[in-house]
Amino acid sequence: MIYLQLFLTFLKVGFFGFGGGYAMLSLIQSEVVVRHGWLTGQQLTDIVAISQMTPGPIAINSATYVGYTVTGDIFGSMLATAAVCLPPLTLMALIVIFYQKMRNNRYMESALRWMRPMLAGMIGAAALVFLNKESFIDWISVLIFAAAFAATWFKVDAILVIVLAALAGIIIY
Repeated sequence: MIYLQLFLTFLKVGFFGFGGGYAMLSLIQSEVVVRHGWLTGQQLTDIVAISQMTPGPIAINSATYVGYTVTGDIFGSMLATAAVCLPPLTLMALIVIFYQKMRNNRYMESALRWMRPMLAGMIGAAALVFLNKESFIDWISVLIFAAAFAATWFKVDAILVIVLAALAGIIIY
């Protein structure tokens, strides 16, 4: 019975956890600590800390660790991980099917063409959030970024740009 509850709980988190991994944490806390009482607040805090240190999305890592902690076995961790991943994977599969049918549609092409500058603006706006007096990035970092941006503009291989930017950072700092 615990496996079914675990699966349904993380399926719910996957369906209704909008806003990314950190936004999902409050829903995980509400379900795991408050509603089911499987873990204490401190245990979940420890799981979140471990999830932040391990590679991968925090919501998926948290689901894996919670599943293991609640059931005490690998199957529980795999079940919770699969449940939290299932809704986004299903949604992406449906979007791909829709896109495949509509990709030659002139309205779809136009919409995607108009989204490119908007996406660049959103990424730029997110970067500007970090430009304040408390966490100002020094000018050398800005120059490395500008060089990397220019390199990608001129179609230099992205992996080469990443490696060169990393080497510049290591040498300079």
